[in-house]
Amino acid sequence: MAIKGVYAKWLLYFCVHYLHMLQIGVFGVGHLGKFHLNNWTALDGVQVAGFYDPNDAIAEEVARKYNLQRYTNPEDLLDVIDAADIVAPTNHHFDLCAMALRKGKHVFVEKPLADTMEQGRELVKLVKESGVKMQVGHVERFNPAFIALNGHTLNPMFIEVHRLAQFNPRGTEVSVILDLMIHDIDIILHLVKSDVKNIYASGVAVMTDTPDIANVRIEFNNGCVANLTSSRISMKKMRKMRLFQKDAYIGIDFLEKKTEIIKLKGEQDEHLFSFDIETPQGTRTLAIDNPEIHDHNAIRAELEAFRNAILNNTPTPVSEIDGFMAMDVAHQILSKIQQSTPAVKPVV
Repeated sequence: MAIKGVYAKWLLYFCVHYLHMLQIGVFGVGHLGKFHLNNWTALDGVQVAGFYDPNDAIAEEVARKYNLQRYTNPEDLLDVIDAADIVAPTNHHFDLCAMALRKGKHVFVEKPLADTMEQGRELVKLVKESGVKMQVGHVERFNPAFIALNGHTLNPMFIEVHRLAQFNPRGTEVSVILDLMIHDIDIILHLVKSDVKNIYASGVAVMTDTPDIANVRIEFNNGCVANLTSSRISMKKMRKMRLFQKDAYIGIDFLEKKTEIIKLKGEQDEHLFSFDIETPQGTRTLAIDNPEIHDHNAIRAELEAFRNAILNNTPTPVSEIDGFMAMDVAHQILSKIQQSTPAVKPVV
């Protein structure tokens, strides 16, 4: 049962002042790892016990800047912490996660959950056996533009997504599907309460050895269809999702943190701007709702949620099952691309 309000605050106070701070170890302190370090140090009830990173230059900089102990052996760091924050490249996720889970440590791991489906299945199994908390870093779940839709009924039957980014060598050890599109896959699976029926996909490797741009169509058993386009070789940035459902359109701009709802006006919408349109069924009145956006740090919010799940003994908001399901769809997409797209040599 979740401990809320004053009880949660009391538990946090008790843990900090009478027991001990929740000891966190950060594994991987590169670009994103430093963001995690900054946010962990701002959270109550936790203490960064140290970090592990095999890169000597980065490790020396972090140890000096954050006044933290560097561990050269990940097992040694695991022995002195309660929870591991794994921000290493994807090909290291499985080894570090498995090591932590076998030692009974709670785990936060950046997306994607693992490198292969076999690794993902093994991690899900280890979480169940160990009885600890695991959260996958699908940070868009905590984006203010998406959070603003809490309390609104979302039952999309058509979804259109564009996630475009300028080229950056960081993260290119995986395809654009596992690098960028997986964010939207997770959101869509969270919204559409139905199994996937069909997947159609095409993609091209332009700057790397894996697809850098892809277009995907996902059909669900309940009739919902999602069209996704992701590119990491765009001239501009875009992170937009459009949801179409009966009597409503919802636009989410994850980049600009804006949300808009256009819907048939109801009795509860008298305060909203409205206008009439003519349809074959007659005159209908539409209302425009711009939910209030409470801007916040999404990375801090997801780490705080992980901390709270440990302290309150409640489920993590993005579980290992969620991470595995998003990874499963992503790998199905990659398989479809491999079947339908001829190999293209990367640009030198």
